[in-house]
Amino acid sequence: MKLLLTFLITLLLSTTLFSHDTRDFSLKFNTLSWDTNWDKHSVDYKELISGGPPKDGIPPIDNPKFETIKQASSWIKNNEPLIFVNINNKTKAYPLSVLIWHEIVNDELADKKISVTFCPLCNASIVFDRSLDGKTYDFGTSGLLRHSDLVMYDRQTQSLWQQFTGKAIVGDLLDKELIQITSFIVSFKNIKENYPNTLILSKDTGHKRDYGRNPYRGYDDINSSPFLLQTKADKRLAAMRRVATITLKNSDKAYSYKILRAKKVINDEFQNKKLVLFYNDNISSALDQTYISNSKNIGSVLVFDRVINNKLYEFYYKNKFFYDKQTNSKWDIFGNAIDGKLKGKKLKPIIHGSHFWFAWAVFKPKTLIYK
Repeated sequence: MKLLLTFLITLLLSTTLFSHDTRDFSLKFNTLSWDTNWDKHSVDYKELISGGPPKDGIPPIDNPKFETIKQASSWIKNNEPLIFVNINNKTKAYPLSVLIWHEIVNDELADKKISVTFCPLCNASIVFDRSLDGKTYDFGTSGLLRHSDLVMYDRQTQSLWQQFTGKAIVGDLLDKELIQITSFIVSFKNIKENYPNTLILSKDTGHKRDYGRNPYRGYDDINSSPFLLQTKADKRLAAMRRVATITLKNSDKAYSYKILRAKKVINDEFQNKKLVLFYNDNISSALDQTYISNSKNIGSVLVFDRVINNKLYEFYYKNKFFYDKQTNSKWDIFGNAIDGKLKGKKLKPIIHGSHFWFAWAVFKPKTLIYK
C-alpha cells in the first residue's frame, strides 16, 4: 500500500515537471486514469472541483427506451416537467424525474444525433447536436463541476465540456462548440393535449433509481445558496431566482419568472428581433419536495419570434390561452394557432433557457435584465 501511494505521488509530480499540466494535486488525483489532454485548456484548473460522484458516477443513458403517452401515464403526473424536443415534426420528451438521476441522454431524433442534458444544480436543461465536424460524440458526466455547473466529457477524445455553454474547455477539442437545439420545458399535460404521439423516455434505463423522487429536496428555495459556487453571485437578482434567458448577436437578456408569472405574456424587442414570451402555468418544480409531483408550481416559459410573413403581431393572455391583438386568433403554449383567422400558423421558436439566475449570470455577466 505504501509503495502504491509513493508511485501515485511520483506519477502526479512527474506530470507537473514535464508538461504544461497545471492541475493541483486534488484534481490530478481525481482524474488520474483519464486520457484527457490536460496541456490544452481555456479555464483555470482551480475552477474545476469534484461534485462528489466520480466519473460516470451519475450514469448517462446511452441506449434510451421510449414508450407511448398512454404507457407513461401510469407513472408521470400531469403537472410534472419534461424536456420536449421537436425536430422536423418528430417529437420526444424526457421527464426531469429521470434526467435528475442521469443528467445526460445520448439519443437520436429525426436522424439527428442529440444529447439531452440537465444540470439540477443550475436548473439548466439544454439539448445539443452531438455531431461535430462530421463525427458523432457520446457524452458522460465527469464528476466535476465548474461554477456549480455540470462538466461533461466525450468518450471519443476525453475532452471536457461545459454544459452551460456547450464549449470544450479542456482537451484535444478545446474551444469547439456544440450547436444547441431548440427545446422546451413543458408539463406532461401540455404534451398530451398538443402532441399526443410524442414518445416519452422510459424509466426502464437499466439502472435502479427511485424515479419521481427528488434527491435535491428544497434546493430551489429562493433563500438557499448555490452548491459549490466559488465566486460571488450577481446580486441584481436573487441567486436562485428562475429566469428565462436568450442570446442574440452575442448579447444576453434575462426575464424574471416573478414578472412573467404576473404578466403571462411579454411582447419585447431585443437585438432587432421581435419576441414574445409565453408563461406556462401548472408545472411543478423538479427541485422542491421529495416527490416531484407534490412540488410547488413554478411554471415555465417559451419564447418565439412574433413576426409571421413579415407581419408583426402582439399577444395577450386570456382564460389559459394566448391571443394576438391583430386577429384575435387563439394560440397554444407551443406557438401554434389553434383557432381563428390564423389557424394553422406557427410561431418560430427562439432558442432560450430557463435557469437559476446565479448560473446564467456567472457565465453571462453582461446580461441585461428585463424590467
